[in-house]
Amino acid sequence: MKYFHLVIATVFGAGYFPIASGTFGTLVAVLPYYMLRGNVWAYTLATLLCLVLGVWTATAVEFILHEKDSGKIVIDEVAGYLVTMAFLPHHWFYPMAGFVLFRLLDVWKPFGIRKSQQLTGGWGVMIDDVLAGVAANCILRGLSLFLTL
Repeated sequence: MKYFHLVIATVFGAGYFPIASGTFGTLVAVLPYYMLRGNVWAYTLATLLCLVLGVWTATAVEFILHEKDSGKIVIDEVAGYLVTMAFLPHHWFYPMAGFVLFRLLDVWKPFGIRKSQQLTGGWGVMIDDVLAGVAANCILRGLSLFLTL
């Protein structure tokens, strides 16, 4: 089970990217976004599965690596990006803007998002990225009201 947890939490090793592993993990998330975006049910199911697997495997990997919120764990970035992009219009602008906005919010952690990391185990690893994704999604939805794309 140790290797299963490592493979899932690092998203097949993407978390071992030597620099900016979180950004690389988010980049990896663009592929499932494009593959699933046309099917609301599959997208929703994949996002929920990512969240559940993320909490479970991140908890295990923190124990395995003896590190709290290890930079090698990037399933939280995948979940956060999928939340960011949930149910937005299908236009090239949104995946790009969502990527940048999600990364900024994930790094800065405004709106009390940083405080959410105090949760223990995989919840602490995952929740800040999910909240950053919710915030990014809301901002993009607000922008969509003013954009004619």
